[in-house]
Amino acid sequence: MPKVQLLTDSLFRDLIEQASHTPRRRINFNFHESPDDNPHRFLNVFLEGSYVRPHRHLDPPKSEAFLVLEGRMAVILFADDGKVEHSLLLGNGVEDNAKGVDLPPGLWHTVVALTPHAVCYEVKPGPWNPATDKEFASWAPEESRPEAAAYLAELIDLVQPRSVSPRR
Repeated sequence: MPKVQLLTDSLFRDLIEQASHTPRRRINFNFHESPDDNPHRFLNVFLEGSYVRPHRHLDPPKSEAFLVLEGRMAVILFADDGKVEHSLLLGNGVEDNAKGVDLPPGLWHTVVALTPHAVCYEVKPGPWNPATDKEFASWAPEESRPEAAAYLAELIDLVQPRSVSPRR
């Protein structure tokens, strides 16, 4: 019998715990068995503060689908010059109860967690080749750069402004 994998609360809790011990504050859990499988299906668990450098899947062109199973996220879409064109809120408690999105190939995008954690089911075509999987945006800081945290905060402010207490 083929391997059957359930998406359970205990799996989510284990992955959230594992993500808390990674420098990138996120972790993947693959359901596909090989980089050559098609399509790729996996859980992507994001903790608040995880920065995903804006990127696109252009060569080879690949669409990408996200379904938020727990928490809340924003998918942010960019013009070629890095200007934010649109943001989509997904998950628990968002307008229209939006849970997921299907992105066409070649669209500049990033995702950010808007709750302490977000569990996302992701699907995109295989095979996976790390050299060609993503084209990173030259106008956005690399994940390892000190300015990445400030850039992430700016993006979050655009989609979820922080409340300001009145002065007394």
